[in-house]
Amino acid sequence: MKKKTLFCTFAMAAMMLISCGTTGMFGTPGTNGGTIANSGDALGNILTSVLGGTSKPTLKQLIGTWKYSQPGCAFTSDQLLAQAGGEIVASQVKAKLQPTFQKLGVRSNNTFVTLNEDKTFAASFAGKSFSGTYTYNEATQQLSLQGMLLNINCYAKRNADGIALLFESSKLLTMLQTLSALSGNSSLQTVGEIAKSYDGMRIGFDFK
Repeated sequence: MKKKTLFCTFAMAAMMLISCGTTGMFGTPGTNGGTIANSGDALGNILTSVLGGTSKPTLKQLIGTWKYSQPGCAFTSDQLLAQAGGEIVASQVKAKLQPTFQKLGVRSNNTFVTLNEDKTFAASFAGKSFSGTYTYNEATQQLSLQGMLLNINCYAKRNADGIALLFESSKLLTMLQTLSALSGNSSLQTVGEIAKSYDGMRIGFDFK
């Protein structure tokens, strides 16, 4: 009984430390501003595939250079995530998006975003560069990138090992068409088809 009580106490304390962004064994203060939990955390990914709550990054936590790692996916509420089938569905959606992003040439060495403290940004999508200024609303998690070529509105989310920039499906499709110059390309149809299957889904990119 004592061992069980001690374990529960430890687990609850660890979760509180992670959600509060505490540094130390549960987080790594790095060049990306603020604390993002380690992917190797023994407690697993406490942050779920839902926008809001502990997934909300502060502006400080967004500052830095982030490199693409894989497709991203999240739901706008716990209820919608549960209705869709939970974390397994979110993982399946990411797997379905992976071939599309590969066809577009999206890789970790050519797709990144740098958010500076002076509210300027520099980004590259599949090797195509653009820059400008940005604004971030911590309450709504909306990140707006304003550049000469296009304006991008997305949602920022904390992951266990980085951040995600997520979009409404129609806006992501428009952005991909603009940046890739592949309007009407069959590989982009997956983006729209996946999002139509689930209510309240946001899809995009995971960064580390």
